Amino acid sequence: MSRRAGRESRRLIRWWRRRSLRTRLTVIAATAIAVSVFVAFQVASELLDSELQDSAEDQLRADSRILATTVEHTGLAQVQLPPYPGSGRLVRVILPDGSTRTPAGQPALPPVSGHAGRVAQGASADLMESKDSDDDGYLIYTLRAGDGAVQVARNNDDSPINRFGLGMLLIGLLCVAGGALVGRTVARTGLAPIDRLTAAAVRVAQTRDLDADIPDEGGGEIRRLIQSINDMLAALRDSRRAQRLLADDAAHELKTPLTSLRLNVELLIRLDRRGTLDSALPAESRTRLLNDLGAQVAELSTLAAELTDLARGDVSDESTELLNVADVVVAAATRARSRVPDIEVALDVTSVWVSGRPAALQRAVLNLIDNAGKWSPADQPVQVRLRAEGASAVLEVDDAGPGIDAADVPRVFDRFYRADSARALPGSGLGLSIVQRVVDAHAGRVTVARSARGGALLRIILPAAAPPARIAQLTAGMDTVAR
Repeated sequence: MSRRAGRESRRLIRWWRRRSLRTRLTVIAATAIAVSVFVAFQVASELLDSELQDSAEDQLRADSRILATTVEHTGLAQVQLPPYPGSGRLVRVILPDGSTRTPAGQPALPPVSGHAGRVAQGASADLMESKDSDDDGYLIYTLRAGDGAVQVARNNDDSPINRFGLGMLLIGLLCVAGGALVGRTVARTGLAPIDRLTAAAVRVAQTRDLDADIPDEGGGEIRRLIQSINDMLAALRDSRRAQRLLADDAAHELKTPLTSLRLNVELLIRLDRRGTLDSALPAESRTRLLNDLGAQVAELSTLAAELTDLARGDVSDESTELLNVADVVVAAATRARSRVPDIEVALDVTSVWVSGRPAALQRAVLNLIDNAGKWSPADQPVQVRLRAEGASAVLEVDDAGPGIDAADVPRVFDRFYRADSARALPGSGLGLSIVQRVVDAHAGRVTVARSARGGALLRIILPAAAPPARIAQLTAGMDTVAR
């Protein structure tokens, strides 16, 4: 049984969730009014019943006192009991021997109860009780009079309550219908901005026009929703603009190395077809041409890798972990030496812990070292320093090259930007922009200055983190031994 009830409950929930918001609001409004009317009916019925009961009891007491006064003057056996008029109160006299007298033509009352008999015997002064006969219910008041008692009774008439309930039912139905109508109207009026918002969103989805902002209307939650969607559209516009800019810049940057590579390859193919490759290109020229081809392929590979890394823009996809920046710097320097054997990197690093993404940080450090390596003279190493400075990890990479012109500093981190002095050097102009993006993703900052050796000094500042507990305990132990 409980399993079936559970299935019915789930079916009802699914049905409710499939209803429109207008329907839900209409049902909720009608239900709320129906519940309110029902509760009001129950409270009013109880109050009315209590009031009628109190009124009937007061009337019975008053009639009993009048009859008791008459009995005191004439006696129980001699008191005149007028014939029953056909409606109204019912009267009965209880004699000392327990017998009763009633008016002629009066309907029979329920037998005298034991409690009423004790009142007639003088055990108590009065008694209010409710009795049910075969056909009717009676409210009976017994009052001690003379040597016996008098009783005045009346039918428990529920007709006023029934009429009141019928009236409340009709009123309730009208209120429920009116509530449903009002709920529907309120839902339609209140959701009108949502309808317009939906229509605007559908229009944007169909036309792909991200420049069409949704008009700001309404207030409160509706306004915040519209502002959020407009902010989303603005973000999408920026994203699409960035994609187009990236595509345009990539096409521009790829054009030169591809053109040069195509010309050199076509030259080799044409000479080979003519059979004049050996005679037209001496060994020295052929070697130089092949070296140029290799350099151009390497430049294209680097550019493609940097374009892919920049286009993905997913630094946040890599999981964050607590890491020692010194390990990241050493790994990046090792990779730099393997890629360019002639580069010399001088490391001066200390353990500094940060919460970051190791692969992204290593790529940023590698780009800084590669950039410095292009400018440093052959006999001057690239100096890489890492230290803790307050609550920050500070990484510095400097070279002994010509440095960065003041006019180029504001744009040094722009994508594809290359200073005039760097046009003859290999590179895509993407390395430092990738560094900027990685540092921003780690809530840090990167700056450019002139180094003491006259070259460029690039500094990365990242928020430091407390080392792991095991490392901290080991360090503390070593400090204690040292002291």
